[in-house]
Amino acid sequence: MSTSIQKREARCKRRIQHRLRRRNWCAQLEPMFRGRNIHYEGSDRIRGLGAGGIGAMHLLAQRTGLAAEIDESLQLLKVHQPYHESDHVLNVAYNILCGGQTLEDLEHRRQDEVYLDAVGARVIPDPTTAGDFCRRFRESSNVEALMAAIDRVRMKVWRQQPEAFFEEAILEADGTLAPTTGECKEGMDISYNGVWGYHPLVVTLANTGEPLSLVNRSGNRPSHEGAAERFDGAIALCREAGFERILLRGDTDFSSTQHLDRWNQAGVRFLFGIDAMPKLVDLAAGLAGRAWKRLQRPVKYRVKTGMRSRPENIKEQLVVERGFRNIRLDSEEVAEFEYQPGACERPYRVVVVQKNLSVERGERVLFDDLRYFFYITNDEATAAEELVFLANERCNQENLIAQLKNGVHALRMPVNTLVSNLAYMVMASLAWTLKAWFALLLPEEGRWGEQYRAQKQTVLKMEFRTFRQAFIAMPCQILRAGRRIVYRLLAWNPWQRVFLRGVEALRRPLRC
Repeated sequence: MSTSIQKREARCKRRIQHRLRRRNWCAQLEPMFRGRNIHYEGSDRIRGLGAGGIGAMHLLAQRTGLAAEIDESLQLLKVHQPYHESDHVLNVAYNILCGGQTLEDLEHRRQDEVYLDAVGARVIPDPTTAGDFCRRFRESSNVEALMAAIDRVRMKVWRQQPEAFFEEAILEADGTLAPTTGECKEGMDISYNGVWGYHPLVVTLANTGEPLSLVNRSGNRPSHEGAAERFDGAIALCREAGFERILLRGDTDFSSTQHLDRWNQAGVRFLFGIDAMPKLVDLAAGLAGRAWKRLQRPVKYRVKTGMRSRPENIKEQLVVERGFRNIRLDSEEVAEFEYQPGACERPYRVVVVQKNLSVERGERVLFDDLRYFFYITNDEATAAEELVFLANERCNQENLIAQLKNGVHALRMPVNTLVSNLAYMVMASLAWTLKAWFALLLPEEGRWGEQYRAQKQTVLKMEFRTFRQAFIAMPCQILRAGRRIVYRLLAWNPWQRVFLRGVEALRRPLRC
């Protein structure tokens, strides 16, 4: 980072800290928002862009060779007049990074002359052309080629990580419903809960939150359908990247007992939820009392300030006052036993959690209830309670899917066929992947290495909305100077130094 930029960043930080300093205000006679006599004027010489961080994302796509990989892998256009395949793919991803939610929002980017200059484009595809490009994915093999191109770039980004990154890859799979109000969309169907739409499958790397594989399915398909094959593909990718160990994780729909022997022989660790079948419940109920151990969950966070009184639980009060049925958790216990599923040739370790519940109505306890939750694994070394905590971390997969649905809006299903909607899903989710890659490429060496590593993890775990506000929504003046496109920062935010460190790192060549 240049000295002039560091000095400017320090001045901006000092000014805002001075402005926001704690002080004892006297009584104000007027509201704080005092702006009056506001006028708007056009400017021909100075042109600004609200999403100034898009330049860093485009630099990321260039430095990693993403555009070249896409053009080499996809052969959907016979003649490039004027767009290449990478132009269409990046156009969708950049639109979402800049705050767009639908294909129609591409028109705002297209009509913005400053945005076009910022990404060095004469023109960009309009919404209709973008939709037509999605429909050019007539076969699922075309989408597989696009995902393979992204995976090749993904491996380049992974190679820049320290050795500790490759200790273990945690792979997760889950399905989610993507409703649609359309009536003429090929492949749509009614789901188990009466909602019309699709049922995509998402396979992710839990370490970074990257979606490794996406599959679009009809709305009436079971959640686990095709998951084992996608797990196999993700395992091959992670082994090629150099991960030492691999863990498969999923809920009860993904236990896939017919594949457990094969994964175990391949040296893959798995930890799946398994349905509370009558046989498992009988085995758990028949365990001796000494086999059970109280499950002590760690505190979610430690209070750094003084202890404060707990606020009143208004919801709990209303449940009691109105005599609603209420289920309260009294305690949890954990035990384990061996169990051989019918599709397996050997027994595996089953960890069971017994939840002791009291069912109440108003202030009266109706009865006590015992519920069992089972996890099947080939891990014989890890303590049972640690496996429970590890399995519970799978809940973050739900947060990731929520980000893809509501942050990135990748599951909107805007076009009219099953495969073309999958293509849009992959292109839109690339916006989230670029966010993860930018975080992974942040340098963490040097004197402030510990602080840099903490910042890197914070950016990696950021919600998409927060990332966009911190790293993309940076007001910039766009200048053309010789062969350079200059983004001149017009405002400051607390993440600007991290952003500039990332941009500086992107200017250096990647390790092969």
